Amino acid sequence: MLHFRLKKLWFPAALALLLAGCGNAGKEEGEPTQAPMEMPTQAPSPTDSGKWRTGSKVSDAYVDPDAVPTVDPARIKATGFVYDYDSLTYELVWSDEFDYEGAPDEEKWGYDIGGSGWGNHELQNYTEGDNVTVADGVMTIEARKEKLGEMDYTSTRLVSRGKGDWLYGKFEICAKLPTGKGTWPAIWMLPTDWAYGDWPASGEIDIMEHVGYDQNLIHATVHTKSYNHSIGTQKSATRRVEGVSEEFHVYTLEWLPDKIIMSMDGVEYFTFEPTKYKSTPTSDEWPFDKRMHLLINFAVGGDWGGARGVDESIFPQQFVIDYVRIYQSPEITELTK
Repeated sequence: MLHFRLKKLWFPAALALLLAGCGNAGKEEGEPTQAPMEMPTQAPSPTDSGKWRTGSKVSDAYVDPDAVPTVDPARIKATGFVYDYDSLTYELVWSDEFDYEGAPDEEKWGYDIGGSGWGNHELQNYTEGDNVTVADGVMTIEARKEKLGEMDYTSTRLVSRGKGDWLYGKFEICAKLPTGKGTWPAIWMLPTDWAYGDWPASGEIDIMEHVGYDQNLIHATVHTKSYNHSIGTQKSATRRVEGVSEEFHVYTLEWLPDKIIMSMDGVEYFTFEPTKYKSTPTSDEWPFDKRMHLLINFAVGGDWGGARGVDESIFPQQFVIDYVRIYQSPEITELTK
């Protein structure tokens, strides 16, 4: 720590008068002026307790180092990785080009099924294949206004869990989105093993979400124990692009050991680096060092998708996927062995 001894400063009388005029312009004769501040001439000195004195008072800025909580180095995440980002290479490790006919490839996709509301009071019942087809080089998920069980809509939620699980990589999904009030398509990732506990402790990565009442606004978000929507601290960004329901666009996640980058059509618009929020992040801020799997689903209504109601007249609606491509970097794989 550096300590400085303050010295008295002497000015020529003319300069002192000039400076005095800067703060007194427009004052009426006889109006009081502020007295000059007395400058301390004695440097701070340590007390017997090790605290620092300024004059006769112990500084309020003093922090007892013994009172500062420490983090077990073994718990610190997303630090210490040294690599040249611009020199990373990527190799295709998993893909579905949908260049076949019929149901989605059962070697690559499974289903989450049911009509439980899925934690968001959603209105659809997810079926096992009845609402999804592959034809003409694309996969189409169709949400319909039809009663199944206790729910008034049907749709599909595809998952790669157990068939495609990855740790780090670049994820590209080319898609054309549904439109209309009440639609809520999503491309996202969940942990496969839930190593840090139930949601949100083990993390969630939302590559693309779109709610039909706010057409053409794309959302990218991450959720962790410290940063999630249930406590209003989620980290996210948006990008507005016209024509997301008329044309195909590419939604990309780049997942690195110390940051997450989201882009749309090659334009980056969201980066999550936990060390920007906490110098020693733990799994509470960065649970993203465990394998995760991909989900593609089309919800109807719900707390967010149905926040402004559902237009029943728009159904059926389609969520169309042109391809899914997963790449991994040999440099990152080597670095994180």
